[in-house]
Amino acid sequence: MRPILQYILAGILMISLGADSALALPSFEELQGQYRKSDSLLLDRHGAILHELRTDQKGRRLEWTKLEEISPALKQAVLCSEDKRFFDHAGVDYVALGKAALDFFKGSGRRGASTITMQLASFLDREIAARKKQRSLQQKAKQILLAREMEKSWSKNEILEAYLNLVSFRGEYTGIAAAARGLFGKHPHGLDQAESLILACLIRAPNTNAVILESRVKNLNSRISWKTPDARIHEKIHDLSLGMDRVRPLVALAPHTARLLLKNAPPGTQLHSTLDARLQRFAASQLALHVHDLSGQCVQQGALLVLENHTGDVLAYVSYSADPSAGSYVDGVQALRQTGSTLKPFLYAQALEQRILTAASLLDDSPLDIPITGGIYQPGNYDANFHGPVSVRVALASSLNVPAVRTLMLVGADSFLNTLKQVIPGPLEASGDYYGFSLALGSADISLWDLTNAYRALANGGIWSRARLTHDNQNPSAARRRVYSAETAFIVSDILADRDARSKTFGLENPLAMRFWSAVKTGTSKDMRDNWCIGYSNRYTVGVWVGNFSGQSMWNVSGISGAAPVWNAVMDYLHTQESSFRPKPPGSLVRTPSIEGEKDVEWFIKGTEPEPHSSVSSPEIVRIVYPPSGTIVALDPDIPGHLQKISFVAKTGKERHPRWSLNKKVLPDQGKTILWTPEPGRHVLSVTDEHDQMLDTVQFEVK
Repeated sequence: MRPILQYILAGILMISLGADSALALPSFEELQGQYRKSDSLLLDRHGAILHELRTDQKGRRLEWTKLEEISPALKQAVLCSEDKRFFDHAGVDYVALGKAALDFFKGSGRRGASTITMQLASFLDREIAARKKQRSLQQKAKQILLAREMEKSWSKNEILEAYLNLVSFRGEYTGIAAAARGLFGKHPHGLDQAESLILACLIRAPNTNAVILESRVKNLNSRISWKTPDARIHEKIHDLSLGMDRVRPLVALAPHTARLLLKNAPPGTQLHSTLDARLQRFAASQLALHVHDLSGQCVQQGALLVLENHTGDVLAYVSYSADPSAGSYVDGVQALRQTGSTLKPFLYAQALEQRILTAASLLDDSPLDIPITGGIYQPGNYDANFHGPVSVRVALASSLNVPAVRTLMLVGADSFLNTLKQVIPGPLEASGDYYGFSLALGSADISLWDLTNAYRALANGGIWSRARLTHDNQNPSAARRRVYSAETAFIVSDILADRDARSKTFGLENPLAMRFWSAVKTGTSKDMRDNWCIGYSNRYTVGVWVGNFSGQSMWNVSGISGAAPVWNAVMDYLHTQESSFRPKPPGSLVRTPSIEGEKDVEWFIKGTEPEPHSSVSSPEIVRIVYPPSGTIVALDPDIPGHLQKISFVAKTGKERHPRWSLNKKVLPDQGKTILWTPEPGRHVLSVTDEHDQMLDTVQFEVK
């Protein structure tokens, strides 16, 4: 049926329906309140916008645009194209209806008579939306009734504003804001005449081809009596045919956090996070700048996390890639990477906690051969040098590798792994045997998120709790658990803050040395694939990772030159107007002269301090020479079991007489070398001094 006949018959039907079939129309203010963007907003802790993220994939709608913020050229072009007498009629253009009827009876073509108000009515009431190509008579009648009712309660400017915000222009773009930015990369107030003509013509035929669209635009240009050059129109339409999408977030400070928190959020959600927009912006710029500086050393990506110690609030969350096509969607904060030396503080913490070592205990930094399946494991230091007997303080602060491996031999890989899971829950699923002694040097894969939060436990005196990105209603102290004693956490923090103890490897002046108290550790994974710097003040914990998401090795990038400069800059920024004070030692710690260590005085957990006036006649360390830790002994089935023997050999000073114990039971035979009848199973062999203090321990297996 021709449109004009529909309107005539609809008019008759409208009279029969009466005005009260009416008219469930929202007010203009209600419509604005119900409007939802296709984007959701991530807000910072103060309410500032951090990131816009599209969460509705069915359509593209941007912010509601006020009429005065829309280009006058666009309004003029739309009125000329859609409803020339918009300001003169009361919802239905009877003049247009008459002309359409006259054209129909003359047989001179089809002319539409639907006004802007009528079109808006169909947007608001889906029952009268056209099905297929044309509306039914009942739909037309209701559309007319709704348009007339709307004109009684809405102003003309409100109708035009709502129409321009709800009308579809092309493809998925609904509303003038989405169309202007998506098609021309502009805000609605900046549209010129050519762009306004194109948008006005797209309303009637959103997906028409370029040739037809250009013809219609030129015709409208002539009707308005504008003198927009044809070349300009052609150029703009050509841009549209390329299919360019210019809608980009106006604010994009936290893309990875936004995807993490808003992925399944309803469109239009505004979510407050714990992040701080100013810190986020600063941290992101520092990380990007430093990764750029390291690009010549094959560094393409980095990540950064800032936590508030007491609450666990995440204040900055940054994942950066110099090559967006290679890593813009990879979240470097959550990605699992090898940790390098950053696990050493937790290893030494366990040795202190179990009273196996003190900060003054001497460890042998000399070549070490450990038999493993397929060969010998030979840990070495970063500088390829060995330093002989060193204290635990120096071994940890200067990140020496061989002493760390010896400490893991004392603690045991399984025992260390079980404790590590208390501060790093989740990714450590394998057994201690799987990682072996390389666990001391960071062979485990852990995320920056988990590792930084584990350091936060040390900053909080040994108490672990989850980090958080949103302010839920939970008490920050909820779900806290003690992993290390306050004494252990204090000693480890004191070591990590010791510039002198650090100098053996890093020197006195480096990015780890701050103007205020801070404890910090660096780490570099095997083949220089990952570089870390994680540390804390009394209020904040900051973790930084640099490397390549692909796992490609960097070139000559150490902890000092890689992640540390970014850590230094962010930590300094955090303390621009506040200081960081050295933690108060727990009352159960003892500070007393050190017999073994390099420092004159040292912190000891009460009960582990050296006896007054005691002395050590030889600094030589007692250690088990045979069997090396990890040895597997195979029994010969052709020889009677009681005739097979294994030698236990210890290296000691002249005055030392070690006591042997196997699986925590003292052996009857003593001396530097003893014989033992092997028994199948896993065994722990230890040597202690006359005061039952552990000197060395190894693990081996008999099959």
